[in-house]
Amino acid sequence: MSNTKYTYAVARIRALETKLFNQAVIDQLIGCATEEECIQFLEEKGWGDQETSGNGEAILNREEEKTWETIQEMGVDMSVFDVLSYPNLFHNLKAAIKEACTPEGSRPTNIYYEDTSIPPQEMLEIIQNKEFSRLPQIMAEPAKEAYEALLHTRDGQLCDVIIDRAALDAIYQAGQKARDKIIKDYAESVVAVADIRIAVRSQKTGKTVEFMKRAMAECESLNVDQLARAAAGGMEAVTEYLSGTAYAQGGQAIAESPSAFERWCDNRLMQDMQPQKYEVFSVGPLVAYVLARLNEIKTVRIILSGKQNGFSDDSIRERVRDMYV
Repeated sequence: MSNTKYTYAVARIRALETKLFNQAVIDQLIGCATEEECIQFLEEKGWGDQETSGNGEAILNREEEKTWETIQEMGVDMSVFDVLSYPNLFHNLKAAIKEACTPEGSRPTNIYYEDTSIPPQEMLEIIQNKEFSRLPQIMAEPAKEAYEALLHTRDGQLCDVIIDRAALDAIYQAGQKARDKIIKDYAESVVAVADIRIAVRSQKTGKTVEFMKRAMAECESLNVDQLARAAAGGMEAVTEYLSGTAYAQGGQAIAESPSAFERWCDNRLMQDMQPQKYEVFSVGPLVAYVLARLNEIKTVRIILSGKQNGFSDDSIRERVRDMYV
């Protein structure tokens, strides 16, 4: 799609951006007394449809579907967005492996994401039949390795590490190959933030440097070896290492609280999207809009979960993400 052809799509996106929730709307949602009131508030804002009435999770899933439908209607090259769907695709791979390796009577109820390039049922059939070559090249080897690891060791965490690392590698490779700067920046941020998350969680659970290096993916803005060794040395060593990188604020968030750190992880991605508000002739604003919508849906999910669990408004507010608008 030529740059000038994006002008129409970007104009539509600018109109849609006015409907994104800003911080004031999020505060109104937090101010609702119950989950039921929150759902009513969302429905009054046009969230969900007739089939999702009163069902919070169904409303959120429908909003994600609507986002992709909107982008498809614009007639843009959808392959640009493949990298955004990798987390869901690799999640489905993980769910399929766990289902295939578990006896029928004790199978977990694995939740699959719909609207992925390989439908959930097909993914399960591939794994059950051990036809790993039917998977995209970047998935085939890790799928086989994770399947065999789970089958022989029954170690669900090892299966998770193999697939999660493969997902990060796939995202990073897509970023390296991308023509659009926004995809390169997105991939770099996603991988770096994931590596920092792994370091923080591994430090808290006493994981080895070898475990961390297996779980972390290489990227340009962090040295995985140094980050893993810092995590092995304690949380202060992690914040000290981060202070010399582009992710110094992440170190400050770690020092503040676990919820502040989780919030920073998502906010960091939204910060990278901000310059797209001023783009006109590229796919950037479309990618930024999709990410903004996914962030918005995630934030609403956090609020609904908080209401379900009886958290105070202040406690919920501490967990919510920065909005794009």
